[in-house]
Amino acid sequence: MASLFDLEQLDAKVRHAELIKEIRKADEAYYQKDTPEITDAAYDALRKELEEIEAAHPELVTKESPTQTIGAKPAQGFKKIKHAKPMLSLSNVFSSAELENFITKIKRFLNKHHLEKIEILAEPKIDGLSCSLVYKNRKLVQAATRGDGTEGEDITANVMTIGDILKTLPDNAPEYAEIRGEIYMRHDEFAALNARQEEAGKQVFANPRNAAAGSVRQLDPSVTESRPLHFFAYSWEHSSCKTQKEIMDTLKTWGFPIADGIKVFDDVEMIKRNYWKILEGRATLGYDIDGIVYKVNDLALQERLGFVSRAPRWATAHKFPAEQAITRLIAIDIQVGRTGALTPVARLEPVTVGGVVVSNATLHNEDEIARKGVRIGDWVKIQRAGDVIPQIVEALIEKRDGTEKEFIYPDTCPACGSAAIREGDDVVRRCTGGLICPAQAVERLKHFVSRLAFDIEGLGTKIIEQFWEEGIIRTPADIFKLAEINQTLNPPLQDREGWGELSVQNLFKAIEDRRTIALNRFIYALGIRQVGEATAKRLAATYGAWEAIKQATYEELIEIEDIGPAVADDFIAFFAEPHNQEVLSALEAVLTIEPFEAPDVGDSPVAGKTVVFTGTLTQMTRSEAKARAETMGAKVAGSVSKKTDYLIAGADSGSKLKKAQEAGVTVLTEDAWLALIGA
Repeated sequence: MASLFDLEQLDAKVRHAELIKEIRKADEAYYQKDTPEITDAAYDALRKELEEIEAAHPELVTKESPTQTIGAKPAQGFKKIKHAKPMLSLSNVFSSAELENFITKIKRFLNKHHLEKIEILAEPKIDGLSCSLVYKNRKLVQAATRGDGTEGEDITANVMTIGDILKTLPDNAPEYAEIRGEIYMRHDEFAALNARQEEAGKQVFANPRNAAAGSVRQLDPSVTESRPLHFFAYSWEHSSCKTQKEIMDTLKTWGFPIADGIKVFDDVEMIKRNYWKILEGRATLGYDIDGIVYKVNDLALQERLGFVSRAPRWATAHKFPAEQAITRLIAIDIQVGRTGALTPVARLEPVTVGGVVVSNATLHNEDEIARKGVRIGDWVKIQRAGDVIPQIVEALIEKRDGTEKEFIYPDTCPACGSAAIREGDDVVRRCTGGLICPAQAVERLKHFVSRLAFDIEGLGTKIIEQFWEEGIIRTPADIFKLAEINQTLNPPLQDREGWGELSVQNLFKAIEDRRTIALNRFIYALGIRQVGEATAKRLAATYGAWEAIKQATYEELIEIEDIGPAVADDFIAFFAEPHNQEVLSALEAVLTIEPFEAPDVGDSPVAGKTVVFTGTLTQMTRSEAKARAETMGAKVAGSVSKKTDYLIAGADSGSKLKKAQEAGVTVLTEDAWLALIGA
């Protein structure tokens, strides 16, 4: 894994984009298909590298990274359920130093002295399938997977067959409750299940987590019922408790199974000792855990801390060390992405790492190949961490016998033959073919229908590739004309192998269901360079409607919090390109783009207002102040403009205060601001 020092020698911007692509692919394999291609360690290594880049280069935090998104889209065949409260993912720490930094950042955010004690609840991180259970009149009425954090799969019928899950809450429970937890499978029962699968000539599962997830995602609940599934509860949303520990104790008294080893600490050294103790005893638990989850115990402090995009500030997962293996590198293939980037992928002799067979590994770019000195035929050490393509840690030079060959990086695109060049200090070689390059066109279409974009069920990677090759779909707008196009095909889709009347009608319905699309999803689907899911949401929240988005100016964009000059340049360039204008016009003719729906903030006095903070705040940190403003529906900007409604001026305010006064912007002291928002 590249260190920060190494990253400074690379083009962090390009590496940032590469990591996003790799992690998204892994997320889809893990969350949607239940067939991870790599281990938890490899996944965590990629995510950690991404976080390091963003820490060293904050100007790259466009929020496109998987550090700002959750899970994957609900699978085909299941009704979608929108979570009343997003099911967030967790940030990760991998060392004692990072654990200490996590606690230090909490204290800094809360403006607490570093010596003050903060209680932290530690619980084993179960490696299973996250599940939300909704009870009304104390009866279980709905169960859903995490999905993409906003929408999950309706697995109510299947969950009803799991014995550990309460179907009715006791009389002392509230009439309405949402309980969240993890569905998992024990080691001994997993082994017995695989033995039965093998004896019946059926596919065996790679690990207990995949077996549990695959068992829950059955269209026939009787299959789920036949599988040995268990459940551990870990949260009660909107509870009346004061601490996380009280929640766990309450859930246990109601009858929910709770993981062993949950403890509360206020000393970081005790937390560390607990980590190593659980790690050492991990093999004796009888079920898989992949780390320890730490949560601020005080729920009032959790509320103050809030969250950042995909993860709460008040919780993190301390992951166990990465698992490694040694295998042979047999080939290096070049893949072309939607931006034309040529990415090398190592093809490996299949090897099992932590229960998962891996056969591919990322090599990032040609500089990375040179830095690691990797040759075709080398024995290499690989490391996996979740669901992303594993990484090659190093080549084992001492095992070379002279038959190994250096890899010659291509200077032409393998997809279209156009020149592939490196511009300036860019570490990535890119195809110059642009729109004539089929690889780029296909990748753009895949992105357009991906889970955070249009999320069209039944229109996956293989189908997109097939439709492209046959000329059925060439542009995004063609997707919404597919029913008409199908009438001209000979034979039509329903008469082709692998299709049928029902599957075709389901596809057409899925397309129709997405003919009306949320503004933020539409922006993200366009595949504008550096505009990820979170940045798309911020743009949608700022401009509100598609017509306003199209009129955005560079000057306006750079005033938006977390959007810098590079993102603004790419955004403006996208709308100026004639071909893109044609694509947008075609899409506008077949779609309804819904205005941004702001979150319900009640009667917040600052909903829709644009605020800027400057100077030193004394009653809360700048981070907490911004977070509080956003949760109340305000838009936080980084600079003063004619659209600014309030400037909150702390001590030692400088040029922003002067500019606000000159522009006639309402200036509030910190006390006046807190009084306005009722804090």
